[in-house]
Amino acid sequence: MSQREWIEKDFYKELGVSSTASQDEIKKAYRKLARDLHPDANPGDTKAEERFKTVSEAHAVLSDPAKRKEYDETRKLFAGGGYPRGGGFTPGAGGGFSQDFNIGDIFGGANAGDGGLGDLLGGLFNRGGTRTTSRPRRGADVETETTLGFREAAQGVTVPLRMTSPSPCTTCHGSGAKPGTSPRVCPHCNGTGIVSRNQGAFGFSEPCDDCRGTGSIIDDPCVDCHGSGIQNRTRTITVRIPPGVSDGQRIRLAGQGEAGLRGAPSGDLFVSVHVSQDKVFGRNGDDLTLVLPVSYSELVLGTTVSVPTLEGRVGVKVPPGTADGRILRVRGRGVPKRGGGAGDLLVTVKVAVPQKLDDNAAEALRRYAEAEKASGFDPRAGWAGA
Repeated sequence: MSQREWIEKDFYKELGVSSTASQDEIKKAYRKLARDLHPDANPGDTKAEERFKTVSEAHAVLSDPAKRKEYDETRKLFAGGGYPRGGGFTPGAGGGFSQDFNIGDIFGGANAGDGGLGDLLGGLFNRGGTRTTSRPRRGADVETETTLGFREAAQGVTVPLRMTSPSPCTTCHGSGAKPGTSPRVCPHCNGTGIVSRNQGAFGFSEPCDDCRGTGSIIDDPCVDCHGSGIQNRTRTITVRIPPGVSDGQRIRLAGQGEAGLRGAPSGDLFVSVHVSQDKVFGRNGDDLTLVLPVSYSELVLGTTVSVPTLEGRVGVKVPPGTADGRILRVRGRGVPKRGGGAGDLLVTVKVAVPQKLDDNAAEALRRYAEAEKASGFDPRAGWAGA
């Protein structure tokens, strides 16, 4: 994409959000569009495929706070038409711009970052017609989702992810040239990808028309990717989900995103993990939680109960006289920690009250109640409502 095209594109409009949208609103809008426009959901629909690429490109810029800031500032800078005039910059002789002024310095200069705004503006405006080398365009980042069971997320699991996305062409290995041939350096721009011309105080640079800003010319394009070095293909990626991943966490896989143009570095893949609920366990950070039903007699007399863990079962001792709702801690039986070790298992005891008793049990309970009263035990002693 040329500098001018980058500036003129309205990424907010592509995602259907306002320029003041939050990061969450941008993410939600992108996910909905990506699901609707994904090539897997629209086989053979070239319009949907192109729209999917455009939406992915917009999300790659707006989801990155630094890139979004640069994009917003650039659009404001150029909103008045082409390049800044007057206010806000150091004037030179006769009220124009100083010859020492380099607009690329506003964003860190031409070497501020790979593919960043410093590169864009450092090439768009430079002093004395200095040429800068065109950098290869890095591929866009890609987002996908996966859902894990509670115990899979706690213990870690390896999952295959099937994706359809732009990837390096397998025929030309990303070069864009037909096998057996190679791209040649563009003679018009000498491989820089830009040509310069003087306009007043500026050396005004724009993408080379001959090589379209790439710095190289392909005389014999690859028949499969038509010289782009990129193909849409379906691939399966094996992803290792580490133990202890939590619901909503994102895992970054470097270099597994969209392929870069003509062999440029690929973007990254971000996997958002959703964790389903478990019938037995809950989670509090690195600790597992569960509720253990017990009888009244077990609380009073004490007992040892076998309870489940992630690895199997363990005996939990309920001391005599345990109160209903007490939490018993079993150390080291929780969720594995990233730095080693594991959290704890927190067992909450809860008395189970029988709905019906036979005559013998009811008579025994009445005798107990009388004996309890005779012993002087009052369950409401000290109660504020007494």
